[in-house]
Amino acid sequence: MKKTLLSLCLSLSLLAALPDAAFAAQQDAAKAPAISSQTLRQLSWTPLVPPVTQEVKLGATGSQINQGEIQGAVAAFSLPADRGSLEIVLTSVVSGKTVYAPNVLVLDEQMRPAAFYPASYFPYEQPGIVSSDRLEGTLKLTPALGQKQIYVLVYTTRQDLGKSTQMVNPAKAYASGVGNAVPDIPDPVARHTPTGTLSLKVTAEQKSGNVMIGQFLPSSGAPAAAPVVVGSTQPAAAPAKSAEPMLDDSEAYFNASIKKAVRAGDVDKALKLLDEAERLGSKTARQTFIDSVKR
Repeated sequence: MKKTLLSLCLSLSLLAALPDAAFAAQQDAAKAPAISSQTLRQLSWTPLVPPVTQEVKLGATGSQINQGEIQGAVAAFSLPADRGSLEIVLTSVVSGKTVYAPNVLVLDEQMRPAAFYPASYFPYEQPGIVSSDRLEGTLKLTPALGQKQIYVLVYTTRQDLGKSTQMVNPAKAYASGVGNAVPDIPDPVARHTPTGTLSLKVTAEQKSGNVMIGQFLPSSGAPAAAPVVVGSTQPAAAPAKSAEPMLDDSEAYFNASIKKAVRAGDVDKALKLLDEAERLGSKTARQTFIDSVKR
């Protein structure tokens, strides 16, 4: 609860700190290799609607980026931003003695970098009963209100291609699992390649994730930025706000409901109430929300 409120307050430019995980990821966005807007527009963005599990084979004939540090096949996805927080489990499967070392760049609706996860974020995982050797990591994202979609780009880099992943010998893993003596045998090494196989498991929930993607709703007097259209995706227009001021009774109702939702720890509901109140002409709902989360 406390970490969620701090993250939201930063989005409102009221606090100078985020939860550690969110701050690190957002700071890392500036460290991601630069990608031109033209390159981003030319990519084919695959829409994913949670809950969904998607397997992607990255081959030499698919989408590629060979620009600066980025080298090889890429995977590009668009995700809905109006279904609550998103949890993405990204897996890169080891095939033989090769594996694709993924980096992930998350962009908001205007295609602005919002979070970056380097290859080191996806460590090696030993095989299990129903899983094989793999690199795997989990992303927890909270799209800011007012967006219709966000974007996730997976790629690898020249630096990653010069490295390899130390695996665990299957015989060692088996012996350890059944409690036998672990044999003294060498572990295999997986070479990093510009192609591979990915699996994404995407789920949505109402709880806030670790990283806020996109900007918080603009104040009533600030013009909204026009979203960038990628491929055939047509983002819907933002709902128009009421030109008439809200009645006192309605203002009081929304303010009380926002306070109650924050006290109950349901920040997502409080944000939705704030959105609706401002759409109907409220002038005090935003300050009520800010005061509530600061307490």
